[in-house]
Amino acid sequence: MNPFGYSAAGTVQSAIARATVMSRAEFIAGGTDMMQLLQDGVRAPEELIDLNGLPLCEIDIGVSGVRIGALVRMAQVAGDPRIRELFPVVTQALLASASPQIRNMASIGGNLLQRTRCLYFRNAATPCNKREPGSGCSALEGENRLNAIFGGSSQCIAAYPGDLAIALVALDAQVEITGQNGRRTIALEELHRLPDDAPHIETTLRPGDIITAVVIPISDFAPSSCFLKIRDRASFEWALVSAAAALATVDGKISEARVAVGGVATKPWRLRDVEQALIGEKFDDDLLHRAAALAAIGAQPSRHNRFKVDLLQRAVERALRQCGEKL
Repeated sequence: MNPFGYSAAGTVQSAIARATVMSRAEFIAGGTDMMQLLQDGVRAPEELIDLNGLPLCEIDIGVSGVRIGALVRMAQVAGDPRIRELFPVVTQALLASASPQIRNMASIGGNLLQRTRCLYFRNAATPCNKREPGSGCSALEGENRLNAIFGGSSQCIAAYPGDLAIALVALDAQVEITGQNGRRTIALEELHRLPDDAPHIETTLRPGDIITAVVIPISDFAPSSCFLKIRDRASFEWALVSAAAALATVDGKISEARVAVGGVATKPWRLRDVEQALIGEKFDDDLLHRAAALAAIGAQPSRHNRFKVDLLQRAVERALRQCGEKL
């Protein structure tokens, strides 16, 4: 582990100011992903700026939605009965993530920014454009079973690893960000970037930006939402494929549909073709099968992850069926 400095931020503004004057400073909250990256030599900041003293630890629920402070721990959100009732997909995604010990430490904001589990990114001895721009992508011709089949480029096919972001994309959630130019709000779907020719730039955050909250709107489809995660073992494992789905019906026909998937793309991935196939139709098994078949449109699997195409279609169909049981 490389040596680094440490400072504790007293305000959001002071944290931003400190990060602005130190080009290689990084923010830390729960630190569950940061510590592993420091130990592996993947990250080498000159200073860690501790955000834990900032007033970003509240869950506020109003008539239009819920605002979750970025420093609220995953376990707190997962255990909140109001979240479980309004947004079951969020509770399910959180409980499927990591382990109880890590959920007690990990923050909501930090979880959205966790780094890929691509084998080559985590191994500093191998070339990786995400870790060292211009060095090459070892996964393209190497071990790519866990890598993406959507959103990749000739520079990178690393899959986004998180569960919570998939659920939040399916709920049309937004992210509040504070930076040098004040506060702004963006759709969570716009937070992460495709790798293109700059895979080391993973988000649309600007230097010094801090995620301060996640906002989830109240909707007709959220109460029927569900999250399905398929993985190699039952706990403390990242998704081979995950699916977050939410439906609403009017007069027996689907009026709104949201489907997002993880484990298969370089960022949280929304399946709009599947959604459009569902809207206006009567909910039945034949519809689910036909709609789920569209989940693989545009997929570009690699040598070792072709199985994800079929697994994705089956996962989407199953997630939609689980939503239908709540309608």
